[in-house]
Amino acid sequence: MSYLIVGASSGLGRELAYSFARNKKNLYLISRDERDLKSIKSDLEKKYKIIVNILTFDFSKIEEIQKNLIEKVVPDQDLEGILFPIGLMFEKDTVNLEIDEMKKIFNANCLSIIYLISKVVKIISQKNFLVVGFGSVSGLLGRNLNSNYAAAKRALESFFESLAFENINTNLKVQFYTLGYLNTNLAFGKKLIFPKGSINKLAKLVYKNRNMKMVKTFFPYYWSVVALILKLVPVKFLINFKKLF
Repeated sequence: MSYLIVGASSGLGRELAYSFARNKKNLYLISRDERDLKSIKSDLEKKYKIIVNILTFDFSKIEEIQKNLIEKVVPDQDLEGILFPIGLMFEKDTVNLEIDEMKKIFNANCLSIIYLISKVVKIISQKNFLVVGFGSVSGLLGRNLNSNYAAAKRALESFFESLAFENINTNLKVQFYTLGYLNTNLAFGKKLIFPKGSINKLAKLVYKNRNMKMVKTFFPYYWSVVALILKLVPVKFLINFKKLF
């Protein structure tokens, strides 16, 4: 059996690759950085005696996905699931962002993922297959920074909910994790009000849950409480707290 991990060269994607490799799962790893992928491939194959295929794709360019990716991955009859620990952010991401940058953000964080899933689901609809998406707590509340990233992640979550409902009576396993602060390079050196979650624990959790029909949860779990509070408090009172997310 093999799994495809999109965004596998660093952070959570890399940790997921190691988690599945430890359990003797063959892998397809996708990233824009071929050098990092080659290093990960070499290490995983040496340590765990598995087969690792690497593919270099830029998910901010949806035309690359349309033209080349489907035919390289879907024909593998042993493919058991796809995981999307991918994210693209720009430093000055506001509602006034240039349209080209907006397209890149929405493509990488949402549209390319939706497109790939839609094509794969048609082919493996009768198969016991896993699809895992990752959102962000930044999508819990409108914001003036990372606004397009947050909007794309919120849209992705809505799509995964629809995908789960549509496939409630099929063999497709749909899972979505809404992520808070994690101990990755993105959070390094930042003063955060809430503690960071372990990407190692998250990767182990995703592997453990791989056979569950439906999963929709927050990680770290305390963010579920924060999300509930945000739903109960009027928006006008939340404006002063938007920098928390």
